[in-house]
Amino acid sequence: MFERIFKNVDEVLRKDSGCGSELDYIEQTSWILFLKYLEDLEKDKQSSAELSGKSYNQILKHEFTWSIWACPKLEDGKLDHHKALNGDDLINFVNQELFPYLAGFKSSAEESDTIEYKIGEIFSELKNRIHSGYNLREVLDLIDSLKFSSSEEKHEMSHLYESKIKNMGNAGRNGGEYYTPRPLITSIIKVINPKIGDKIYDPAAGSAGFLVEAYEFLKSQNLSSSDAQILQKSTLFGKEKKGLAYIIGIMNMIFHGVEAPNIIHTNSLAENLRNIQEKDRYDIVLANPPFGGKERAEVQQNFPIKSSETAYLFLQHFIKILKIGGSAGVVIKSTFLSNPDNASVALRKELLESCNLHTILDMPGGTFIGAGVKTVVLFFKKGEPTKNIWYFKPDIQRNMGKTNPLNEKDLAPFLDSFILKPNTKNSWTIPINKIDTDTWDLSVKNPTLNDEIENKSPMEILTDIKTLDINAASILKDIDNLLKN
Repeated sequence: MFERIFKNVDEVLRKDSGCGSELDYIEQTSWILFLKYLEDLEKDKQSSAELSGKSYNQILKHEFTWSIWACPKLEDGKLDHHKALNGDDLINFVNQELFPYLAGFKSSAEESDTIEYKIGEIFSELKNRIHSGYNLREVLDLIDSLKFSSSEEKHEMSHLYESKIKNMGNAGRNGGEYYTPRPLITSIIKVINPKIGDKIYDPAAGSAGFLVEAYEFLKSQNLSSSDAQILQKSTLFGKEKKGLAYIIGIMNMIFHGVEAPNIIHTNSLAENLRNIQEKDRYDIVLANPPFGGKERAEVQQNFPIKSSETAYLFLQHFIKILKIGGSAGVVIKSTFLSNPDNASVALRKELLESCNLHTILDMPGGTFIGAGVKTVVLFFKKGEPTKNIWYFKPDIQRNMGKTNPLNEKDLAPFLDSFILKPNTKNSWTIPINKIDTDTWDLSVKNPTLNDEIENKSPMEILTDIKTLDINAASILKDIDNLLKN
């Protein structure tokens, strides 16, 4: 049911002059879906309060509740067309009354970690882009048919919302900006193995995929009521620079069950590393920083190793923000492992000396659909220098893309091998004393295969050529950026 309704909503939005892309569709669907979800959430809280003999104060004023302004009903449950706004009346109400009222919660909320404050943040950032009140009426009626009364319904809705986020990543833009493949995220989290009481942080949260999956991982454990409260309030933290990604990240976490997500709309890199104190640090960092992003010169001054490459600044941020003994699982471009520029060399040296970079997972080309970037995952622990690095290269015998995306089976051998870290044709260990201390080159090269002659199939050769093309394009882009700086 949810999937069909979502598709119908997109069809209506395609007809509207204010919505021109998949990004607009999910943005506009999000705020409408959120207000419907909020009403159902309030009904659940009201029922729970009544069962326990407590009172419950509604968050929204009566006239701004979904069942009053969006879809007022007759006694038989059908839409009351006499009370339901339409056309210009509906658009004027939404733009001039509803949005200003909801945005006002940001200044009136007592605490920033409440759902009231998040409502204010969301509607301070959002703008209604649906120009036709008749199109908006169609969308409201469609969303009104959704129910969130059972855990199964909530799960289905959150799953489909994730699918829409995935489509955004494929909408002719950087695939990694909004969506990191969930099999990759869940594998990283299983390796890190967070516990209740850990503070988990993503400073480039995007659509909050890492935080959502960390929440699901911890929620699946046998939690006490106090543990559940810790998970809700003081476990998951994020920051996001871009407005739309921030809104979607907040929505995504709320739809998965986190009532007041601790995500802040800010640029993590604007914080001077010298000002980070022990109280600001986290037990775990999970992140996929933007590929190929650039930062202004004044932002680069916040970092001891200067670079215009956003990912390199983020990596310094990760190291500094971790507690001693803290762990990280982060995605980065594979060219970081071997780039010869001064910043790359200095950063690799800093990582190896201040952290135990115990594992490098080499992801195949095509992992991030549409991104055209080859990536690796770095797993490291702060507070002890690196002694040995275990590499793992998944043996995926197909061309990856939209029709053949990464799946859980692809990474199962990695998870099965992680504890013992064996040396095989797909995994090997490099002692730190074997690494050239002039270049600190960490390239993915299995030393046991150097002298072997491989008889590859035509498909394998084609895959290798495509991977080399991706790497070459990425290296040329890095060289071009170095020449410009």
